[in-house]
Amino acid sequence: MDRLLIGEVLKPQGIRGELKVKTFTDTPEDVKAFGTVYIDDKAYKILSFRVGPDGAAYMGLRGIPDRNAAELFRGKKLEGDREDAPPLEEGRYYIVDIIGLSCETEEGEFLGRVKDIKNLSSDVYTIEKDGKDILFPVVKNVIKHIDLEQGKVILDKAVFDEIAVM
Repeated sequence: MDRLLIGEVLKPQGIRGELKVKTFTDTPEDVKAFGTVYIDDKAYKILSFRVGPDGAAYMGLRGIPDRNAAELFRGKKLEGDREDAPPLEEGRYYIVDIIGLSCETEEGEFLGRVKDIKNLSSDVYTIEKDGKDILFPVVKNVIKHIDLEQGKVILDKAVFDEIAVM
């Protein structure tokens, strides 16, 4: 089964086993659509879900009855089945689909391979070339095109050179 990384448990919340989760989806509510999440390859049905004023998701999962049980999930990643994911708008992609793609200029110059994407105030890509990490924020005009079929992220070389941190 094909799964997507959709969040990370930050900490237990309260005494009833609720988890505070940082979501990696466009909106926290998107996680609720999955119905079932996977932590360490074990399925957990979502019993309760709310979004707090801090923008975090608060979830009650079947099989996590109290705070002590919830504490064991601190720092764990949440995954969901791709087939349960909400449809994406055109031009939007799941991070898991971009990891591993080749970053190239429009002229075909290889800049590196996508190693990681962090969601901060804007997405920050980490690409690797010749064993070295290069980071760049996704700012206007840096990404010209993403071609999943060809396995490429086409970047504007001038913008990339301005913003990349090596």
